[in-house]
Amino acid sequence: MPEVAVAALHDDVLDALGRRIVGGELAAGAVLTLDDIDTEYDVSRSVSREAVRVLASMGMVASRRRVGLTVQPRTRWQVFDPRLIRWRLDSEDRAAQLRSLGELRSGFEPVAAGLAAVRATPEQCGALTAAVGDMVVHGRAGDLEAFLAADIAFHRVLLEASGNEMLAALDGVVAEVLAGRTHHHLMPTRPKGEAIDLHVEVARAVRAGDAVAARAAMESIIAEATDAVVADATTSTILGGDGEHA
Repeated sequence: MPEVAVAALHDDVLDALGRRIVGGELAAGAVLTLDDIDTEYDVSRSVSREAVRVLASMGMVASRRRVGLTVQPRTRWQVFDPRLIRWRLDSEDRAAQLRSLGELRSGFEPVAAGLAAVRATPEQCGALTAAVGDMVVHGRAGDLEAFLAADIAFHRVLLEASGNEMLAALDGVVAEVLAGRTHHHLMPTRPKGEAIDLHVEVARAVRAGDAVAARAAMESIIAEATDAVVADATTSTILGGDGEHA
């Protein structure tokens, strides 16, 4: 089988198992074997083994001799893994995950914005301005996928511009939050002008070297987004479907 096809099979099995664990179908303490996975998903042992290896690296399963693969409690999960975040956003745990991520972002993105105002290079300032410009254009057009790409680029550059490699490494977490909002219809048909204006303020403050203003604007971005998406995600869960934030 071509290598690309094997990789696709691995991703499919990993995704299926991960979602079942997050959704509670495979609860903590449940036991699997490689034979079970081979048979259920009709894949080779190498595909099953690789999927399990990744789940184990995420703390979601553990191998025990003469027992098999045991699903681990949530306290063992590597909650910063973007794949796990995506699975949780796709589950009934969505509102709690969004709230948790919003609280996390409020702790590090304003800090990153303040540091970027001091440390950003001219190239990074230009990239922030370009990303904001794209957000304005795509927001007005109602092209949510293009807007999402620009929004992700903005936050990635901002984290990099902080000059702190540990903050920069959280770009995948932020990207999953932003993607989850769009793909679960928690964004308005056209992004709010006020939210875009706040991104403009962050970019302007970073260019001006104003750490206080950059931090304050980022705090406002996160507060507005978290309040809106948690409310909509909660409503969506209660109604049993995806809501749409207007």
